[in-house]
Amino acid sequence: MPALLRIHHAAIICSDYARAKHFYTQLLGLRVVAENFRAARQSWKLDLALPDGGQVEVFSFEGAPPRPSYPEARGLRHLAFAVNDVQAWVTHLQAQGIAVEDVRTDEYTGQRFVFLADPDGLPLELYEVPAQSTSPST
Repeated sequence: MPALLRIHHAAIICSDYARAKHFYTQLLGLRVVAENFRAARQSWKLDLALPDGGQVEVFSFEGAPPRPSYPEARGLRHLAFAVNDVQAWVTHLQAQGIAVEDVRTDEYTGQRFVFLADPDGLPLELYEVPAQSTSPST
């Protein structure tokens, strides 16, 4: 059987393109790879690079319905980013006015993690991994 290598990208549909672009580029520090307006769909597509080569795609679609989050619905549960220092991220995000949950410890790996929401309430996780590691998230 051929092998899957890694996640190439995760795609997110936002309600406010400018707000989402600011959040992912200015607050989370992702680098813009490409930004295109698709006139036929009246939609923006923003490709953002992660340091490991993975990407996050942000799409804008007018009138897209909100994602049900609570109680948790079936489907993708959250998007997790590996970080080297969860507490440094908590401090950074809180200084920018972003609410984060309390830092927790993964009962199986002993690694620390924290949840927050993007501007549309999508659940994001910051999962602390040792330097040079790509451990899976919760």
